[in-house]
Amino acid sequence: MNSFLILLLTLGIVGSLSAQDQRFKTWDKNKDGKLAKAELPQALQKNFAKVDTNKDGFISLQEHNAVLQRDQQKRTNDALKGIKVVKNLDYTGTGNPRHTLDLFLPEARKSDEPLPLLVFIHGGGWRKGSKEGAGRRIAGFVSSGKYVGVAINYRLSDEAQWPAQIHDCKAAIRWLRGNAEKYGIQKDKIAVWGTSAGGHLVAMLGVSGDVDELEGDLGDFDDESSRVQAVVDYFGPTEFLTMGKGEVIDHRSPTSPEGLLLGGAPAEKKEAALSASPVTHVTADDAPHLIVHGDGDLLVPVQQSEKFDKLLDEVGVESTFLLIKGGGHGQRFDENLLGKKIEIFLDRHLRGGKEKVKEEVLKAKI
Repeated sequence: MNSFLILLLTLGIVGSLSAQDQRFKTWDKNKDGKLAKAELPQALQKNFAKVDTNKDGFISLQEHNAVLQRDQQKRTNDALKGIKVVKNLDYTGTGNPRHTLDLFLPEARKSDEPLPLLVFIHGGGWRKGSKEGAGRRIAGFVSSGKYVGVAINYRLSDEAQWPAQIHDCKAAIRWLRGNAEKYGIQKDKIAVWGTSAGGHLVAMLGVSGDVDELEGDLGDFDDESSRVQAVVDYFGPTEFLTMGKGEVIDHRSPTSPEGLLLGGAPAEKKEAALSASPVTHVTADDAPHLIVHGDGDLLVPVQQSEKFDKLLDEVGVESTFLLIKGGGHGQRFDENLLGKKIEIFLDRHLRGGKEKVKEEVLKAKI
């Protein structure tokens, strides 16, 4: 990985390309659509010549994004060594590209027995994002030979409104169970992991296994369960009616991510808002949760995760909350440390491990 990308990672900048566009605009002090060397943060100026590929003395938005895309692709390729990838499997039979998933199979399994499954669900405010690139999130778990991995697409809010998104996720889980023998999956050991909107959807999977109206009727495996056995929720919204007006987003608005998902302002779509809120569905038989949230998150208030964790605890569901002190919306997270926490959590709930993740406050990366 080159030093430019390493520094971006350290600063918590690497994320979706839309986030990179915003960072570019912030650096572009004179708003001329290009970056002079002096406009870059001082720590990045030494890499200016590497990014200015046409040598015109400026960095364009295209050059800015190109280096990130190139390095992210290299990181993905490196991470997927030793893993067989089966792409774009249709889990509903509709032919919709948003109804596809990618399968990640370890080339060197630790056992000939079926393996537990780790499913990653992407974020993006339910209006953008895809399964592409998610493989590197779960690659370490798959390459260990202990897990099969999956990344799924689901319909975005510009195509379909709630509850289409949870119908899609549940259809994917049922499809995976229906094809468990084919791919060497232990069908009663499924964990889901998601970030932001994906965190919301995995939390919904974790608490709605007993909610018939959220099942939908997609796919050919109605006889299979959509329940999951473990949830890793990274800063997912959990109670739409209390999101309020944040520093960045007015979640009460019909044009907010939540409003676009529900088809109107949450207060005016109260029934849908309640249906889409994980806190509504908490019961004692829900899946254990590992919840991670930064106290400096400007997009999803940390109180969303705090209340959800408390409700799960109150009904006797094993829930562990890791607060990232000084962390943002996925920014300044120590992914190496969190990866170890997730490994312990998955081992406990999918592989019979005895160690339990301790609930604690973790310092954000400097």
